[in-house]
Amino acid sequence: MTGRLLVTGATGFIGHAVVQRLLPTVQDSLVVAVRNSAASFPAVVRVAQIGEIGPDTNWLSSLQGVEVVIHCAARAHIMNDLTVDPLAEYRKINTQGTLALARQAVQAGVRRFVFISSIKVSGERTAPGNPFRAEKAPSPEDAYGISKHEAELGLMVVARETAMEVVIIRPPLVYGPGVKGNFASMVRWLRRGLPLPLGSIHNQRSLLALDNLVDFIALCSDPERSPRAANEVFLLSDGEHVSTTELLFRVAHAYGVRPRLIPVPVRWMRMAASLRGKGAAVDRLTGSLVVDDSKARDLLGWAPVVSMQEQLQKMARYDSLL
Repeated sequence: MTGRLLVTGATGFIGHAVVQRLLPTVQDSLVVAVRNSAASFPAVVRVAQIGEIGPDTNWLSSLQGVEVVIHCAARAHIMNDLTVDPLAEYRKINTQGTLALARQAVQAGVRRFVFISSIKVSGERTAPGNPFRAEKAPSPEDAYGISKHEAELGLMVVARETAMEVVIIRPPLVYGPGVKGNFASMVRWLRRGLPLPLGSIHNQRSLLALDNLVDFIALCSDPERSPRAANEVFLLSDGEHVSTTELLFRVAHAYGVRPRLIPVPVRWMRMAASLRGKGAAVDRLTGSLVVDDSKARDLLGWAPVVSMQEQLQKMARYDSLL
C-alpha cells in the first residue's frame, strides 16, 4: 500500500490489536483516531484527536492522505442499558457517526472503508442446521444490532454512489488477551473455583479469536491483496462450534484450573431465570449461534491463523503477567 491507514477506536480491545498488527508493516503510514490526548502510541504513529464520535464529528484533518479506513470505534453493546432511549444513543455513534466518517472519507479520496459490524445484525440465535450466512437477510433484535445494521445499509449506499469500496465484517463474540465483559467475568469465575450451574448445556456457539479477526482485517485493509472483498459482507469464526459447557472446560484447561460445573437442566435454569426477569441472559448462555464463514474462506482464501485452544492459552499467559 502507498497511502495511509486510519484506525478508529485504536485504544479499544479490537482497535488496539489492529494497530499492533499493522505497525511492523505500515509504521509511519498509520494514523490512529482517539477521543482524547491521553492515549499513548509509538512515535511513528500519527495520532488524531477527534473527540466524541457522532454526526457532527470533523474527521477531515485525520483523513489527509489516507487510503484505507478501518472503523473499529463504536458504542459497545451494553447489558441492561438504562439510558432513556438506548436506540438513539447507539444510532448517534454507531450509525450517524459511522456514516459521517464515510461521507468525509469519500471527500478525502479514501479508497476502501473497512467496517467492524456485529453478528447481532444477523440475529440472536440459530436453529440446528441453519447457521448464519453472509447472504441471509439480517434480523437484528436489540438497539445495538439495529444501529449496526442501519450503518451497514448506509455504507452500501455510499459504495453504490461513490468510488469508495466498503468491506463489512460481522464477528461473533471475540475473545483474546485483554477481553472484557461477560467473557472476562466467566474467566474470573472459573479461576476462583466458583460452582457454576452450567454443566449440562448442549448448544452450539461460534466464537472468534482476536488474532483471527485481526488477521482478516489486515487482509481486507490491503485492496491489492483482497480486491474481491470490495462491497462485500463477511461473517467470521474460528471454525470450531462449541457448547457453553465445552467452552468452560476449554477455558479451565488453558488456565490450569479445575472447573466446578453443576449439571443443572436447562429448563430449570430458564424457569428460575424467568422468575427473576433474567430469561434473556439464560437464552444467550443456552441458545445456539452458529456462523458459516465459508464466504471469507472461498472468496478470499482466508483461514484462521490460531485455534481456539491456542488463543485461550495466549489469554492465560497474558493474564498471568498482570
